[in-house]
Amino acid sequence: MDRIISFRTPNHISAGFGASERLGAEARAMGATQVLLVTDKGVAASGIAENLKNNLTKAGIRVEVFDQVKPEPDFACQDASIKFAKQGKFDVIVGAGGGSAMDVAAVTAVMLTNPGSVTDYVGADLVKKPGIPTILIPTTAGTGAEVTPMAVLADPAAKGKKVLISPYIIPRLAIVDPYLHISMPPSVTSSSGMDALAHAIEAFTHFTKANVMTDLFAKEAIVVIGRSIRTAVAKGDNLDARYDMAMGSLFAGLALANAGVTAVHALSYPLGVEYHVAHGVANGLLLPYVMEFNILGNISKFAMIAKLLGETVDHLPLLEQAQRAPAAVKKILFDMKMAHSLTDLNIPESAIPEMAKAASANTRLLSVNPRTMTAEDIESIYRKCL
Repeated sequence: MDRIISFRTPNHISAGFGASERLGAEARAMGATQVLLVTDKGVAASGIAENLKNNLTKAGIRVEVFDQVKPEPDFACQDASIKFAKQGKFDVIVGAGGGSAMDVAAVTAVMLTNPGSVTDYVGADLVKKPGIPTILIPTTAGTGAEVTPMAVLADPAAKGKKVLISPYIIPRLAIVDPYLHISMPPSVTSSSGMDALAHAIEAFTHFTKANVMTDLFAKEAIVVIGRSIRTAVAKGDNLDARYDMAMGSLFAGLALANAGVTAVHALSYPLGVEYHVAHGVANGLLLPYVMEFNILGNISKFAMIAKLLGETVDHLPLLEQAQRAPAAVKKILFDMKMAHSLTDLNIPESAIPEMAKAASANTRLLSVNPRTMTAEDIESIYRKCL
């Protein structure tokens, strides 16, 4: 109660079915005349990028497309986008896709107004000037990158990821349109949805930055994702489920943006960088095991998570209530037939010591975990995932 709460959001969030149809009008209102659309091959192949381009063109805006963003983008991928952008005279950048495309778009925008290379800005609050305006449009319900001040780039040499954190990463406008998510295949729906659930749970239990405002968004995200993720995977054109997942991802992103994540993400990064495991798959696999470890750090909040996920626990002692939370997450993973073990992902037991070493180096996230976690604890968690 004695803390001052700071809460950051985009200038404007437009969310709901058909929100993306206003892209041209919104960009025009920003003064856009030349737009760079940053996306990936998958979004381009789906026709979504072309529809967004046409919407902008009808508003009298010239559009060029950079569609070379790859999953788990590294600095080379980021530099390619920046080089492409510097060849034009763009006044707005639109990022459309999953977290990778939106992150690359956001970093590209700030690198058009700040000198040096991207590596100069790895860390917190190192970007000196605002970038050109950005509009971020998620085509998956998971990363929440459309509302966060963080951009993540893979660093294969370090077997980890590097993060740029700046209020200038936050877009001028976030557009969340559940219609854009209907074409997501079940595997992407499940993995991106588990990423969002991890964001919500980690923000809710964050040791230093969770507060009454982030808790509001985190709790609602846990509720709507928990009740709808299975349906969205089983029946991708169920509009109620798609709406819940889109809003759940948005709410989790707002919680993440203002509280942050903890050990699940620290442990998942080596899986993505070294073994190219999709970020949401890695987070989903690790989430219940990290939750089991973290329970003693905040028993009451983990008990609340169990209730938010629909578990009937009021008749149980508080600790047993809390233990139902990771069990509920395991049920979700089982029902969606997601990876249950490192073996499922072809990661051998022999890889665990190196992964634990890499994860241990992420002190930024481990230091805010609700329970102190040592290198030995990390290795033990990985072994439980075999």
